[in-house]
Amino acid sequence: MTMRLYNSLTRRKELLQPLKPGRVGIYLCGPTVYKPSHIGHAVGPVIFDVLKRYLTYKGLTVRWVVNITDVDDKLIVEAAAQKTTVPELAQRVEKSYLAAMQRLGVRAIDDLPRASEHMKEIIDSIKKLIDQKYAYAASGSVYFDVSRDADYGKLSNRKPDELLAGTRDDLVETGKKHPGDFALWKAAKPGEPREVVYESPWGPGRPGWHIECSAMSMKYLGETFDIHGGGMDLIFPHHENEIAQSECLNGKPFATFWLHHGLTRFNTKKISKSDVEMAQAMSQLVLTHLLDTHGPELLRYVILSSHYRSPLEFGDETIAAARKGLQTFHRLFERIERLTSRSAFDINTRLEQMRSSAAGASAAEFVEQCFSQQLAFLAAMDDDLNTAAAIGVLHEFAGGINRYIETARLELAADEEGRGLAEAGVGSLMALGRLLGLFEQPPQRMSGGDGLAAGLIELLIDTRRRARELKQYELGDLIRDRLAAMGVVLEDRPGKTEWRRA
Repeated sequence: MTMRLYNSLTRRKELLQPLKPGRVGIYLCGPTVYKPSHIGHAVGPVIFDVLKRYLTYKGLTVRWVVNITDVDDKLIVEAAAQKTTVPELAQRVEKSYLAAMQRLGVRAIDDLPRASEHMKEIIDSIKKLIDQKYAYAASGSVYFDVSRDADYGKLSNRKPDELLAGTRDDLVETGKKHPGDFALWKAAKPGEPREVVYESPWGPGRPGWHIECSAMSMKYLGETFDIHGGGMDLIFPHHENEIAQSECLNGKPFATFWLHHGLTRFNTKKISKSDVEMAQAMSQLVLTHLLDTHGPELLRYVILSSHYRSPLEFGDETIAAARKGLQTFHRLFERIERLTSRSAFDINTRLEQMRSSAAGASAAEFVEQCFSQQLAFLAAMDDDLNTAAAIGVLHEFAGGINRYIETARLELAADEEGRGLAEAGVGSLMALGRLLGLFEQPPQRMSGGDGLAAGLIELLIDTRRRARELKQYELGDLIRDRLAAMGVVLEDRPGKTEWRRA
């Protein structure tokens, strides 16, 4: 195994060595399904989807678990605000979330356990922690005693003595022994909906958030597994508490690697501070709206254009840069389609199959450059899943193919061998891109209901061609510029002009 990942627990890059040869277990903290998902909720799933794709490509069998938190105080509050039940709210938001993941190409999740369906595992874990003196009951609730865990704080570098979350009054009211002790079980409060109250040895109530993840991850992946992931905002207290309760429970390491992705920062410079305008602006960041507006491939590209441990800056400039970057590849795919009369998305040939037929110095050099770029792509992915660097390599790859088409004059000469090499180059490029979940579907083109618009554009192109023949260059430039302002790009080719949406 050649892949190195940054381990938040050890604070360094380490070689990924699966606990079970040839098999990797991954747990990613999923959504609390009480409000519609925004772009930030897509970051973790897209990153870990790429990680699974890449590990599978390297020959490993991967089991990837993403939990659904459908038992939480936030759901109770939101359900009351919407005058609905917690189960109805949770099911509705979960359905929307999973539909968004499907559209984003996140299709490789193996297990989606819900907290509400794992009460037995949760209660059994709490019982064992009490029996082992790591937890105690108080007033119908159960708390983990952080003072009993000598390693507490090893992930976040916080110690129990530094935890001042509680007050003396809080200790008296709850019966906690220490301000940093966290709830494993919460006693039901008067008036809470019956559907969120579960029976337990300590009285009616519901589990704490942290124990839910521990119980579910261990059920599906075992007491120790390879990779646990989530956003950097989960390092403390969520992941710290998961480690404490799980390792005290089992007396062994919980997860070998802890992977944390950067948080999403929204560009809100143009948003006023009024609550109404802020709410309207944030509604534009809801995942379903963004998917409808920009499409799934563009959103994946945005997420993967930054290293996963860096903050994701999301705004108009980010979207514009990503759209420009994707167009580089789409133009190349259109170019290869013109050369071969076949869609680039149907190419099955790879450069490995064409290496021996690369006759001539130019063709041989092109093939070797492509192989070098393939190795650079894999090196970037092996270096802490550096998708930003990998996308940079794909741009170099695309540039090399375009240069070969031009230097070999493939658009003018009847060079079937050269065209075959260019096609194989695109096939290899697309195979690498698909490890990132890109280039899986052709970009949408204007057709069908847009027939009238397409016909009018063709008419303007004919008018521009006629104006240039008559040396009325200002009119020709005006048509080109006005079409560009409307999002239609003209590309002059030998003998014809083609157009596409920007």
